[in-house]
Amino acid sequence: MQEKAIPRRASTIVLVRPAADGAFEIFMTRRPQEMRFLGGFFVFPGGSVKRTDAAPAMLELCRGLSPEDARGRLGDELDAEGAFGHWVAAVRELYEEVGVLLCVDADGAAVMAEETRERVVAKRASVLNGAVTFPELLASEGLYCDLASPVYFYHRVTPDRYAMRFDTRFFLAPLPQGQVPLSVSEEVTESLWITPGEGLRRSERGRMAIIPPTLSTLRTLAELGTWEALCRSFALPVSR
Repeated sequence: MQEKAIPRRASTIVLVRPAADGAFEIFMTRRPQEMRFLGGFFVFPGGSVKRTDAAPAMLELCRGLSPEDARGRLGDELDAEGAFGHWVAAVRELYEEVGVLLCVDADGAAVMAEETRERVVAKRASVLNGAVTFPELLASEGLYCDLASPVYFYHRVTPDRYAMRFDTRFFLAPLPQGQVPLSVSEEVTESLWITPGEGLRRSERGRMAIIPPTLSTLRTLAELGTWEALCRSFALPVSR
């Protein structure tokens, strides 16, 4: 009998923004067809939680959430550092995949100057190749991880019949003012802003390959309908 695979802890983040008609859109990316895991599927940015996501150097560069608060929101099955790592992983993976950085400066301001945004996006390649760590990137720009922006949304564990399994926490976060996600990257062949309802319709018509956890997220969000309802339901920090 084949031994069950142990799920790896992971975080996924759903970027949201208001639409002109009062509805809201979510940001989705399509993974390269040749990728071993979910190649060709539309997903939300995310990836595995690393041990360094809750390391002391990282903790010093975070604002808006303590490890104890993180544990309280995710549940007692995780210790404080493990829960905190999920939040950091969501922010880090969003930056690594599409160049959007949820951050604040030393004064707590969330809006970056244009020249800072350009440098942050340009340094992304150095973070990906390991020349610069994520904490080093933040420190070099005088920035701090904004853990008040991502709001915990959903928990999903891959069924044990699969060889590759993930224990994933889903988060929601408003798109930061002035930032624009990359349309393509090393892990993204296509990206789009779309309403949850339209995403479901395209999936039903066979126009978008979407896995069940993502579909479940779309269904939940589609029921809300409006930006106002979304913000009210999840207490999104839209003023940031």
